[in-house]
Amino acid sequence: MPPLRTAGEIRLVHSSDIHVDEGWIAAAQDGDGTAGLAAVLATARALQADIVLLAGDTFEANQLSAPVIDRAGQLLADAGMLVVILPGNHDPAMPDSVFVKGGYAQIPSLAVIGMTHDEAIAFGAFDLEIWGHAHRDYFDMPPLRGPRPRTTRWQVALGHGHYEPPATRANPLRPSWVFGDEEIVATAADYLALGHWDRPMQVGDGRVPAYYSGSPALARTVNLVRLSTAGGVIVSREALRR
Repeated sequence: MPPLRTAGEIRLVHSSDIHVDEGWIAAAQDGDGTAGLAAVLATARALQADIVLLAGDTFEANQLSAPVIDRAGQLLADAGMLVVILPGNHDPAMPDSVFVKGGYAQIPSLAVIGMTHDEAIAFGAFDLEIWGHAHRDYFDMPPLRGPRPRTTRWQVALGHGHYEPPATRANPLRPSWVFGDEEIVATAADYLALGHWDRPMQVGDGRVPAYYSGSPALARTVNLVRLSTAGGVIVSREALRR
């Protein structure tokens, strides 16, 4: 059973790094490269989510066959919930992206940052804004640059990149797509949904709730985020349902 819903509560399910494909990931899922996406959406329905957040690398690559892209698109269209996708470094929002090839802009319940919306999506019924910066190519970029001023009661940010703690931030061998505590705090978001790491983890100094969901294949969980005027922001890991 999902946790009891409080009055006025907004429920978000956060996942990332699903890596829909038709290669080794598909082989590990009985040949169905969309099984991870299906499991995340089924879990979100079971948890009575209002919105699903997919924080990057929903797809393994932009070079996938039409049947896989269409099958994933059908899952998203049939989700029964609002879905927000942030393109990551594996599936950047380019003219030949899976999102364009699949005609995903035509799915009414789906928002793809960098495609259907440039940077932010407002959900008036929830007094909520969700924003992030899509990867638009395969080159380095700061995922949390340019935080947005708050215009709604609730604000959630998405970022796909590598968190570097203060102790190693100056490391000249650091990976690409890096951010740290200062960038997290600057978002001033009620929740920061992160992708790029396969393992679930909370990062930052705690002033902004910033969490990696981990990949469903490894973590076997999603993050359930409950926004409530009575209880604030409650984050829990919930087992993946098949």
